[in-house]
Amino acid sequence: MLYLIGLGLNEHGISKEGLAAIMNCKRIYLENYTVDFPFTDHQVEEVIGKKVTPANREKVENLSLVDEAKKLNVALLVYGSPLSATTHITLIDECRASGVKYRIIYAASIFDAIAETGLQIYKFGKTASMPAWQKSFEPDSFMETVKENMKIGAHSLILIDIGLDFQKAILELETGAQKHKVNIDKLVVCQALGTRNSKILYRTLDEFRKFHGVFKPYCMIIPGNLHFVEKQVLESFGPRK
Repeated sequence: MLYLIGLGLNEHGISKEGLAAIMNCKRIYLENYTVDFPFTDHQVEEVIGKKVTPANREKVENLSLVDEAKKLNVALLVYGSPLSATTHITLIDECRASGVKYRIIYAASIFDAIAETGLQIYKFGKTASMPAWQKSFEPDSFMETVKENMKIGAHSLILIDIGLDFQKAILELETGAQKHKVNIDKLVVCQALGTRNSKILYRTLDEFRKFHGVFKPYCMIIPGNLHFVEKQVLESFGPRK
């Protein structure tokens, strides 16, 4: 049997249901390629009481976990909620095709936590992903998603690629906005939501260009049309006067 288990947003975010499932598993993998973890592998092991094996993209996408689950109980631990990444639904699809039993155990994710900004969840549009640019490859299609959301006044959540430092992400955002002719007035930055290092900031792009106090993991939100309550809450995260 294959268990996909959400870890939530901090090292203690896993549910009792998830812990009980882990006790029945012979092998426990920790998916490590979609996010900069706000906790260590060792902290996870202390909470669950078992050893974990890191699972990179190749390990998960080659579907060998499904083959293992044909013979024994296997758990894949995922930061946040287990089906937020499209790769993981492929695992479930393969289980169905192969006749392998599976179970999904959910937990809190960034899609829940961003409500702390005061922005209403149902007013978000499509989620965009910002990749880390390479020397000869600078994809900026994430700005097309932002542009689409802006047309309908929706908020845009931008998930940041693993390993991408904040100032480089701001540069990518600025460059992409200029290229796609998108005007970004103010930006929300959320750092490590759900942890003791949680931080929400609401600033202009120019202010963020000079800001060096944001650490991984973090995400960005470009607000759309704001209800007065949303505006009021957002401004409470602005610079102190």
